[in-house]
Amino acid sequence: MSTLEIKDLHVSIDTEQGEVEILKGVSLTIKSGETHAIMGPNGSGKSTLAQAIAGHPSYNVTSGEILLDGEDVLEMEVDERAQAGLFLAMQYPVEVPGVSMTNFLRTAKTALDGEAPSIRTWTKDVREAMNNLEMDPTFATRNVNEGFSGGEKKRAEILQLELFKPKFAILDETDSGLDIDALRVVSAGVNRAQENNDLGNLLITHYTRILRYIKPDFVHVFVDGKIVDSGGAELADRLEDEGYVNYEKTEATA
Repeated sequence: MSTLEIKDLHVSIDTEQGEVEILKGVSLTIKSGETHAIMGPNGSGKSTLAQAIAGHPSYNVTSGEILLDGEDVLEMEVDERAQAGLFLAMQYPVEVPGVSMTNFLRTAKTALDGEAPSIRTWTKDVREAMNNLEMDPTFATRNVNEGFSGGEKKRAEILQLELFKPKFAILDETDSGLDIDALRVVSAGVNRAQENNDLGNLLITHYTRILRYIKPDFVHVFVDGKIVDSGGAELADRLEDEGYVNYEKTEATA
């Protein structure tokens, strides 16, 4: 059993107008096998939380803690966070020209585990994972995300998730830009990773449609840089009906 703890986290960014606080005291605990969905309006700080956990240098943690099994994540470099078991599926996966998917995946797996995987076993695992995600086998020889459609990029992210076997995944709007078929396939990949590896998920989304496929244990409403409400899956259904307007009004008058 692993635990990811976020304690009273405050994060700011530097702008032309000076430092602006985005996260204003976020506290959240995720355990192995749990799925926590974070929902909220645009600009509420959801992606900032993802980037801060992953260690993006543009986001300044001004106070608070992030602990992975008691270890201080904020003291780790980005690669050390990945080696410790954190995985970020990016909202906008980047292209890496000149690096094939095959080379990227095996190099990354070697860096994470400290040793190269067996060629025979690794080739079988990659082939099986790509088949499960309904990816054309030729994608293995293409450059990372280069020329991929939005849905193909998201499948490539979940391919990494299944192969790298992290302790916790931060899925930043993984449903963005997916049609219904791609959403079904990608969601099935996340569920497989959770079932096979007792993965803990932090799922960031605007919409409830992905939650029909990836069932959350907890739903948190994010407004103005903090969690303003939490509940079970039924909270997502209520948000689908009512939206965020009542929470935004409450924050505006607070």
